[in-house]
Parts: sequence; C-alpha cells; structure tokens
Amino acid sequence: MITSEYPSSGDAVSADSGVIEVYVSELDQFFDSMDPSPFHERDLHRHAHEYIVSLAKELSGRAPTALVVYLAKPIGLPDEARILGDAIRVYFARRAEQMARELRQMLRRGWINLAIGLTLLVSSVIVGQAVARRMGQGPLATVLRESLLIGGWVAMWRPVELFLYDYWELRHELKILERLSRVSVRIVYTGSRVAPGHEGSGNGAPVRSGPASAAKN
Repeated sequence: MITSEYPSSGDAVSADSGVIEVYVSELDQFFDSMDPSPFHERDLHRHAHEYIVSLAKELSGRAPTALVVYLAKPIGLPDEARILGDAIRVYFARRAEQMARELRQMLRRGWINLAIGLTLLVSSVIVGQAVARRMGQGPLATVLRESLLIGGWVAMWRPVELFLYDYWELRHELKILERLSRVSVRIVYTGSRVAPGHEGSGNGAPVRSGPASAAKN
C-alpha cells in the first residue's frame, strides 16, 4: 500500500490497479549483473522476472497493473523512476515479442504435425482394412489391424496436445507479458530502512513481499 510516510516518484498508480510490491536495497537487484547492455536495455534478473510474472498471473487481467518498488535509499535522481519504468517495460515488451514469435512457430509446427498425424491415421485405417480383407479375422490379422490403428492415434498425440494445452498456456503467458509491457512503475524511497522480512536475498534478486494489493496515489 503506498502511503505518504515516504517520498515517492514515477508513474501514477490508480486506486483500481492490481499492485505488485517489491522491496530492494539497490535498483541493480532488478537486473542481470552479467548483462553488459546499457541500463535501459538490460535483462531482468531471473528471480525478479519469475517473481513479477508469478504475481501478475494472480491479478485480474481487466485492471491496470502497477509495480511499486520500495527502495531502501533516500530519493535519488529526478528521472530515476522513469528510467526504471522504461527499462522494465522495454524488457517485457521484448519478451512478449519473442514469445509471440515462438507461438507463431509453434502453430506452424503444429499444423505440419497435424497433417502428418492425420495422414498416418488415415493410412493406418486403410492398411488395417486391407489386412483384414486379405488375412480374414484371425488373431494375427486382428493384432496387425489394431497395432496399425494404435500407431495412427499415437501419431496424433503430439498435435492434439499442442492445440489443446500448449497453445493456450503460451497464449496466456503472452498476455501476461504484454500487460507487463504497459505496467506503471513507482518508486517509494524508504531511506536506509527496509521492512522486516523484506531484506535483500543476497543473490541480487528482489524478495517476495506478499500478496498484491490495491494502491493509492
């Protein structure tokens, strides 16, 4: 919950926003220390990415999303919050674009796999019927016919799984990333104090702050 107890700067957070709260001692904790790119182009730290995305999944997709960063430092540069917000939005926009490409590629593979699977299924039925006509209804013919039919359905397993499960999971993930590419970011400066239980984890990643809550400007 944003209060007037500490100074803050950055994007406005509306009362109906779904809020993700993060407590850090340094803004560098957000980013991958091994990434040599400029600050506004650096990748987020893996733990920061997983934390933000996991909480974003719990928020309503209909309400705007806000990220409130509780920084254990005095107020810094005037445009510090804007730079951080732009960096986070650019990062998630890149990830959304990458996932959109992966989704399109997966769909292309899925249609190809589906065509192959249907071809094999139809072929297995036709060959099975030919075996039945040639060999009759004996045990060997039955085994061969059923084996061909099972093989045809096995060929359909992957494309069916892709269209029924994988596609929708990736599509949901894409919507989360697109929503985070528009996230409002606000920094709350807590000085040298960090709320108990929210100290840095020591590995450069933000620490989970608890469930998201509504915020006030």
